[in-house]
Amino acid sequence: MLDPFAAEPLSRKDRATAETHGILVVDGSWNRLSVRGRFDLPAPGGIPRGPHRRLPMLVAANPQHYGRLGELNSVEALGAALYLVGRPDEAATLLSEFAGGDAFLEINRGRFAVYARAPSPDGIRRAEQRLFR
Repeated sequence: MLDPFAAEPLSRKDRATAETHGILVVDGSWNRLSVRGRFDLPAPGGIPRGPHRRLPMLVAANPQHYGRLGELNSVEALGAALYLVGRPDEAATLLSEFAGGDAFLEINRGRFAVYARAPSPDGIRRAEQRLFR
């Protein structure tokens, strides 16, 4: 489950879990979640909740939040998740259908390359620190 308040960033280490159980993205305003301070929804259809992961820092390219750090729309978030777990072709296919999708991949190409080389969530955190000092 993508969760902006999760401590652990999504990484290639999560690939097997994502391929077995999928990636859950809740389509809604994440800005409103800051009031609650926690992303804790009941599991749909009684499916057990899986691990919560946040996305590493990326720059939005959607028309509403273009150029803003971390203000991704749901499609960008899902595309980023696919890319980060090692499914870049699927990410590109998904994003190509939406306004700003191709630009999102282009704007974040270097970040995705760095994050893809990170061997673990700790590697992602170190990469974020280097990229966004």
